[in-house]
Amino acid sequence: MREINTEILQQEITKSAAILVYFYSDRCAPCVSLRPKVEKLLQESFPEMKLILIDSEKQPEIAAHHSVFANPTLLLFFDGHEHYRLSKYVSISQLSEVIDRPYHLLLD
Repeated sequence: MREINTEILQQEITKSAAILVYFYSDRCAPCVSLRPKVEKLLQESFPEMKLILIDSEKQPEIAAHHSVFANPTLLLFFDGHEHYRLSKYVSISQLSEVIDRPYHLLLD
């Protein structure tokens, strides 16, 4: 993907049926340990969902635009609308449950 900014991210959200925007920091231990688990979950269970990673320290304007003030924060968008927001303590089972129904309604 090309370099991301607020406008490009909004275009991706608008054109994607299902997208997860993952805000993180490399200095955040939970972010580092959660990221491969999120990637694996999407790859195995929700392959049509797009994942965009945003380093909130390197791109604070994008984080601020989406009112993200903690890492990790995961924003789930379906049909261009924010469906759910998870922050700080995110479990993979909780994330899977939140994605499952709208994902299958839209993409099956």
